[in-house]
Amino acid sequence: MLLPLMCAQINAPLSPIRSPLHPEPQTGIHLLRPLIFLSLLLALAHSVLAQKEQRQPLTEAQLEQIRDAGIDPTLRITLYTKFLNEHADVIKSLTNRAKSQARSRRLDDELQDFTALLDELGDNLDQYADRKADLRPALKPLTEAAPRWLGILRALAGEPAFDLARKEAIESGEDLADQASRILSEQTEYFKLHKDEAGQERVEPK
Repeated sequence: MLLPLMCAQINAPLSPIRSPLHPEPQTGIHLLRPLIFLSLLLALAHSVLAQKEQRQPLTEAQLEQIRDAGIDPTLRITLYTKFLNEHADVIKSLTNRAKSQARSRRLDDELQDFTALLDELGDNLDQYADRKADLRPALKPLTEAAPRWLGILRALAGEPAFDLARKEAIESGEDLADQASRILSEQTEYFKLHKDEAGQERVEPK
């Protein structure tokens, strides 16, 4: 009886011996773990980026004022100028504060908001000018405010945390200042020749 049992043990297939230098091959679950971790990182980065892109430069109260202004071009431009003045004052107040991470983050946010408002106002100016709305009452204060905004932005020393946002704000500020001055000059000449259209919100077909 002992001899057959020994023969059976000898003939049984041997289990492979794993050396510490040759670990067992990874299973599918082990291989998926790095991919799952990478997917989570990408999802988190996308969420942070989306929140940054969806940042609203105006408060709810300010948005309500814009909505109340309706399609009145002069009132809308006046409101945007007012809101930009407020943002510029905040940036100015932060300029001389002691450097800190909180200050840098706040400046980066404020500069991005400022740029967004500048660009939005520029888009509005193009639309209103194309339809020959009389923007002169609102353009004069805007052309006077724009150089002050640029002075505040240029007085702010750049730092890595917000230097890109600062440069973009200066570029947008320069573009808006040039745009407002150009439109004011064009409208001054236009309404000299079309006095009956002064004060209109859009050119009316005749």
